[in-house]
Amino acid sequence: MVFDLADPAFIDDPYPVFASLRAEREVHWHEQLGLPVALSHAACSAVLRDRGLGRLWKDKEPVSAFAAFNMLHRNSLLENEPPTHTRLRRLVSAAFGRGHTERLRPVVEALADRLVADLAARITADGSADLLEHVAGPLPVEVIGELLGVPPSDRGLLQPWSNTIVKMYEYGLPADQAATAERASGEFAAYLRTLTSRPGLISDLVAVRDGTDRLTDDELVATGVLLLMAGHEATVNVIGNGVLALLRHRDQWDLLVSTPDLVPSAVEELLRYDSPLQLFERTATTEVTVAGHTITPGTKIAALLGAAARDPAAFPSPDRLDITRTPNPHLSFGAGIHYCVGAPLARVEVAAALRALTTQLPHLRLAAEPVRRPEFVIRGLRSLLVH
Repeated sequence: MVFDLADPAFIDDPYPVFASLRAEREVHWHEQLGLPVALSHAACSAVLRDRGLGRLWKDKEPVSAFAAFNMLHRNSLLENEPPTHTRLRRLVSAAFGRGHTERLRPVVEALADRLVADLAARITADGSADLLEHVAGPLPVEVIGELLGVPPSDRGLLQPWSNTIVKMYEYGLPADQAATAERASGEFAAYLRTLTSRPGLISDLVAVRDGTDRLTDDELVATGVLLLMAGHEATVNVIGNGVLALLRHRDQWDLLVSTPDLVPSAVEELLRYDSPLQLFERTATTEVTVAGHTITPGTKIAALLGAAARDPAAFPSPDRLDITRTPNPHLSFGAGIHYCVGAPLARVEVAAALRALTTQLPHLRLAAEPVRRPEFVIRGLRSLLVH
């Protein structure tokens, strides 16, 4: 075991451990995970890009107990390789290319302004308020609800479903939480099947065709669930982790307040500095060697994205938060054919949140030590009290 996923000190700050391991070698075997892990930027990039390493879905067992969860992933863009991946991405990208991101930009910016104004009012009334509860959490839920065509009255269903389902990506999940995630998968899938006639991305996905090809009902539902889970979890945690980093590095917060044009590069640096997704697996389809480590067909390797983001070979002074950093070749949205299809929308959301916060609350500060979620793979906070 090279690090302990149950160690609160490691979960709080894994980066010194990553640096120590990376200095020894780029790839380590991890007994607790049961697979090798890549820690350098070059090795992680190779894991994500090498076509001998793919996303090969294997149903969670027992299959009879996880019918909904397995269906969502068996039909997912993320869990398939060409030619299935090529077909799904072509159809999904055709719907995404209908101007959804740009159509949503003014909606996102207005929503961020309103949520931050509400946060400010709560701080005035109570002395402090939770930025996760009032800004970082609701922003992506409202945006994805708008994107998918979910009525406003139903959007409160989305975040609990997402939070529950993504627990399945952690290692050693207790059986009761796995059963709860399966129920949430079934509920969300059933709900999305009711949205096909409402204006939004779901109805666009229903309509989109490439010749005679179109998404099946299961592929349609799997795509909607993927967009919620990836879009919500990434955005809420980039905002939460990122604002925490900025408030702990006051010079960078003040620089962003005084220089709004730095918002785009700040978004990239926050994605790098404390990645919302720390681990991403690949399975070998042929024998592949990464940084001297051989992966045989049918076995897995993981890219530790947070470790790659602190590699001094790719980022000068990698432990320093620098919102002017350029270039910034972080891997937080992945790389290769599985690069995140929703990355442009996530960037719009994070940028809108940063602009609203720095404009309306330039003197924002931490009101208490944040409470971190105990999971490793999805890295985020439970609360972020500010005043």
